[in-house]
Amino acid sequence: MLRAAAVGAAAGGLTLAGGGTTAQARRGRGGTTTFVVVTGASGTPGGIDALSLRGHRTVGVDLPGHGATDAQFAHDYQCPQDPASLATRPSPMAGVGLDAYAAAAIRTVRAVAEFGPVVLYGGSMGGATLNRVGNAVPHLIDRIVYDTAFCCVDLACPEDYLTTPEGSTTLAGTLAALVVADPAVIGAVRANYRTADPEALAALKEALMAGAGDAEFYSTLAHLQPDESLTVGRENSQVRADTWGCIPRTYIRHTADRMIPLALQDRMITEADRLTPRNHFDVHTVDAGHAATAEQFEQIVDILDRLPECAG
Repeated sequence: MLRAAAVGAAAGGLTLAGGGTTAQARRGRGGTTTFVVVTGASGTPGGIDALSLRGHRTVGVDLPGHGATDAQFAHDYQCPQDPASLATRPSPMAGVGLDAYAAAAIRTVRAVAEFGPVVLYGGSMGGATLNRVGNAVPHLIDRIVYDTAFCCVDLACPEDYLTTPEGSTTLAGTLAALVVADPAVIGAVRANYRTADPEALAALKEALMAGAGDAEFYSTLAHLQPDESLTVGRENSQVRADTWGCIPRTYIRHTADRMIPLALQDRMITEADRLTPRNHFDVHTVDAGHAATAEQFEQIVDILDRLPECAG
C-alpha cells in the first residue's frame, strides 16, 4: 500500500516494563511537541515541513531499506530503463520486515521522548508499524495518529482487512500492473512508478489520488520508492488493550479513499473503540483520496496542529 506479536529481538526487547519516564510526566515538564512520522509503503521517510512552520518539531523514521544509500534508485530505474535488470536485481528490501520497521520507529521515539510530548503519526501501511510501536512503548507516546492507516484490532494484519466486506471495493489490486519483477526472485515487491503506460497510470491515479491534477500526481509518483517489503502487509500487528490501548489516539478519515475504503476505515475505528471502551478514537474527516493533495493536506496539518498535545 502507498505512503503498506511482540516487537522481539530486533527491537531490543523493548516493552512497557522496565521503568522510564511516563508520557504524563513528560507532558508536565512542557517542551515542544515532536511528531514522529512513519511513511506508508513506497514512501520516502521525512518530517512534515508545514508543522515545523507552526512551531512543532517533526522527524521521519528512517525505515530500513528506504535510505538514500540503500540502492532503491539504481541505473536500471533511470531512462531508458533496463527491464531485464529491474526484473532480476536483488532488492535492498529483501529480508526486511515489520520487526525492523518497528525497531527503527522505537529508536526514534526514544531519541525524542525526553524533549517533550511525542505524537506518533502514520498513514496507510504505516499503521502496521504504529500498532507494533504502540504495543511496545506506550509510556513514551502521548498520542498516536492514524491518517487513513491500518489499525489492526480484530484481524491480524492489513491484508486480512482488505479481504473483508468493507475492504472489497479497494483498488489496491491495480498496483499489480506496475510490478516489474518476481518478488520471489528479488525478495521484495518492485513497482515501476516511472512507467509511461497510460492505462496503468490512469488506474493508479484513480486508486491513489483521483482528485489531483496530472502535475501533482506525477510529482507524487516521483517521490515514491520502487521497492517495498514483501511481508509487512501480512505480518501480525494486532494492537493490545493493555499497552497500545492506553494511548490517546486520533483517526483521520479520508472520504474518497479508494485504497482503504471509508467503510473499512470505520470498521477499524469501531473495533478499536470496542476494545478500549474508555479510550475512544478522536475522529476527524477530510474529503480526500488515499494520498491527499497539497490543498487537502493543509486540512490534515490543521488537525494535527490542534491536537491537545500541541496546546501551549
